[in-house]
Amino acid sequence: MSPQTTPVQTLALFIGATLLLIGIFGFIPGVTSHYGDMAFAGRGSGAQLLGIFRTSVLENLIYLLSGIVGLVIARTHTGARRFLVVGGAVFLALWLLGVVNGGGWIPVNGADDWLHFALGIGMVGLGLATARAFGQAPHQNDAAITT
Repeated sequence: MSPQTTPVQTLALFIGATLLLIGIFGFIPGVTSHYGDMAFAGRGSGAQLLGIFRTSVLENLIYLLSGIVGLVIARTHTGARRFLVVGGAVFLALWLLGVVNGGGWIPVNGADDWLHFALGIGMVGLGLATARAFGQAPHQNDAAITT
């Protein structure tokens, strides 16, 4: 009998798959407008995912890697929670870099800033809320979970 998937694992799998799709879509001409203007990194990239979010090869790779990591480590409750909390913190750091114009290696605009902020807050919040829903602090391990 296979172990039961917890809500935090389901959420982490969904977010991981979504991040993976965002990374893939960033490499598809048509879905990404001005595809020919895409640079590897930096503010010089003129490509825009869905015509809204500025993107680059590096940013697409970050989304792809984040998605793959999420799908792989969401196999355990603890891994899923860590992916949500740590991954959310990474997106909040990207948001902060965009807001203060400190990340010359990623192309950002207002839409990117809001996306990174929403992903960061949402992921951290879901990681912490689902841990509390199981009546455990974020530092407890999988062995403490009873279903």
